[in-house]
Amino acid sequence: MSDSYRAIVVGGGVAGASIAYHLTAAGWQDTLLLDRNELTSGSTFHSAGLVGQLRSSVSLTRMMMYSTQLYRRLEEETGVNVGWHEVGSLRLASSTERMQELQRQAGWAQTFGLPLHLISTDEALAMFPLFKADGVLGAAFIPTDGHLDPTGLTMALAEGAKRRGAHVRTSTRVTAVRTHEGRVVGVTTDEHGDIDADVVVNAGGMYAGQIGHLAGVEVPVVPFAHQYLITKPIDGVRADFPTMRDPDRLVYFREEVGGLVMGGYERNPKTWAVEDGPPADFNHQLLPDDWERFESLAHNAAELVPAMETAEIGHMINGPEAFTPDGEFIMGESDVRGFFVAAGFCAHGIAGAGGIGKVMAEWITEGAPEYDLWKMDIRRFGPQYRSRGYARARAVEVYEHYYDIHYPGEEKLAGRPLKMSPTYSRLSELGAAFGEKSGWERANWFSSNEDPAHEDRRPRGWAGEHWSTAIVTEHLACRDRVALFDESSFAKISVEGPDAAAFLQRICANDMDRAPGTVIYTQLLDARGGIACDLTATRLTPTSYFLVTGTAFGSHDLSWIRRQLQPGDDVRVDDVTSSRGCLGLWGPRARNVLASVSRENVAADAFPFMTAREITVGDVPCLALRVTYVGELGWEFYPATEFAAALWDTLMAAGAGHGIVPAGYRAIDTLRLEKGYRAWGSDITPEGSPLEAGLAFAVRMDKPGFTGNEALERQLGAGLTQVLACLTLDDPRSMTLGNEPVFHDGAVVSRVTSGGIGYAVGTAGTSIAFAYLPPSLAEPGTECEIEVFGERVSAVVAPSPLWDPEGERIRA
Repeated sequence: MSDSYRAIVVGGGVAGASIAYHLTAAGWQDTLLLDRNELTSGSTFHSAGLVGQLRSSVSLTRMMMYSTQLYRRLEEETGVNVGWHEVGSLRLASSTERMQELQRQAGWAQTFGLPLHLISTDEALAMFPLFKADGVLGAAFIPTDGHLDPTGLTMALAEGAKRRGAHVRTSTRVTAVRTHEGRVVGVTTDEHGDIDADVVVNAGGMYAGQIGHLAGVEVPVVPFAHQYLITKPIDGVRADFPTMRDPDRLVYFREEVGGLVMGGYERNPKTWAVEDGPPADFNHQLLPDDWERFESLAHNAAELVPAMETAEIGHMINGPEAFTPDGEFIMGESDVRGFFVAAGFCAHGIAGAGGIGKVMAEWITEGAPEYDLWKMDIRRFGPQYRSRGYARARAVEVYEHYYDIHYPGEEKLAGRPLKMSPTYSRLSELGAAFGEKSGWERANWFSSNEDPAHEDRRPRGWAGEHWSTAIVTEHLACRDRVALFDESSFAKISVEGPDAAAFLQRICANDMDRAPGTVIYTQLLDARGGIACDLTATRLTPTSYFLVTGTAFGSHDLSWIRRQLQPGDDVRVDDVTSSRGCLGLWGPRARNVLASVSRENVAADAFPFMTAREITVGDVPCLALRVTYVGELGWEFYPATEFAAALWDTLMAAGAGHGIVPAGYRAIDTLRLEKGYRAWGSDITPEGSPLEAGLAFAVRMDKPGFTGNEALERQLGAGLTQVLACLTLDDPRSMTLGNEPVFHDGAVVSRVTSGGIGYAVGTAGTSIAFAYLPPSLAEPGTECEIEVFGERVSAVVAPSPLWDPEGERIRA
């Protein structure tokens, strides 16, 4: 074994083997795969082996689809039997709500070519005749799903990596991850001492937290005792049975040597080894059977498949699986440069292994994956996840509700409240319905604003489940009078130093070398021209800038910006979120309210749009930015945290005579849709450019050398193939949730990126959806259809923005 490698992958489970396989396929033959025991000796060997492709996000589904493509050819390529059985999968609907979910998924699947078919109960019975049809309303069938042998898959991937030059070493424990000046430089092992490497990948599965600590990186995986049983042969079971899930009963099945594998996700899960991680000698081991905890699943299984009542049990498998606090994978490069993580696959590592290896290899060798993986990016976790108790509480909630239908606007409850703004008590007294984002408690709406007169605006179906008439009240108050929003959770970043302007000029698409007091809206692009960050930057002094970005994106953006620093840059980049509150005052009467409590001249010519000043409001000194994300006249105020509550009181009292209302984040979303403002993570992502998103006004193509400039030049030369368009639906109460298919002339041409109802446009409001369309179809007046829960609703491409198209209100 060499003393130096280009990449070392720590963890010989299916994910680690896949990463090594794909790294060597990408030309990194100088790769070492290490395991402290034997390949598959952690969680891989006891996996149930189901491979299902449809997941909660487009990117994850694409990863799963790639996995099945790989599994079909892997045996022929490597000579190792992976046991791939492409028998398809059934997902039963045992409730009306579940059937609606399947209808939504069927529409979604059309947008990326996943063959999902809605079938009748009788058709499902023909495929899996042992289940009891009572109460089953139908099913979804995906013919390209299946199951395989997890150990065989791992061995095939490792063999493929070895054939291309990788080294595989087992019984070699990593005892240290070596770093220098914030970058990984190698590992230390018990058998071979120090081994140098440019890249180290933590693919440690349930051990990933312990391996992360060796590098000073928190990887918040939480092991759960996940159980399934295997029966002896049952009459009538055939090898071609599709895998079957009944999420309403919390159970899944697949065929195994004439019998059935049956498991599920119980409501009373049990975590294991959360505080200190698995024991050092826990290799190729299982946990004791826990029949009492499994009893509810066994009852549900027998209710659905009566043959399970009399089936002879071969054995029970109770093995630890690593879950995460939000149910999404943990992947990407950590704050330690060159130290990557791929872990926390929530019992879906087998299904995802191919895609995991693909995107991780791209991330390592090209600097970014093909897909938008923000939901899986390790940088999404804030420092609160250093608490094992907090991580456990969040993960338990995910496991308990794994198979539940998750309605839009649903909020998690575990670990709350944790992070509260200074106005929290004021918001509570006003009846705030709190949501949570990145640990912050945020007002979604206020019960004090509820009005039965707006009940006729309730969206149909799922969108109306977690909804309130208060959203309409707050929306219209902001349009007609004035509303006050607490946005203290917004992430705030300071960029300071003699080279601050030059640094931001290099990494931002807009012109950042503006006069102090200027507010600049900009994107930060990757080398492919994709939108890595979307934020506002205020130049405070010649050497300092104040950046504001979304609550959930603060850790991501901070890390991304810091990574752009080059040797010699005299710049300091700091997270200053907790140092300042943020209150947004918007509406036609916002100036009247502000002028009544400030001696500053806030007239339009004295305080124009997209400028900033230090002012005093009442007794409160604060930084005031004349910006908006709702499309109305107004300001964002950034006081020091200790002044935020007093500022809230001052503005609410001053606004009483002007009809002011407290307002929440759900109104912000409906307001921004009317104004055509984009949301990062849905409307704009690293997969698209600002030119495609209609944000060319925020790009200075004549500014040489900014990151992504060359990619945009190439895109302009070749011509755009898609542009973000605004569509309005004929039915104002048919609200899109995102990912619905868009049809033109009967063919799928796009999917919805985000949607909602604009309550101030149209006589009864307007259902609005954004979608990327070919330029020829993005012209206003183009007729389309959008499939909403199985029903096609007529829509038309509309001029955008729908509200204040000339921008007169925001500049008033």
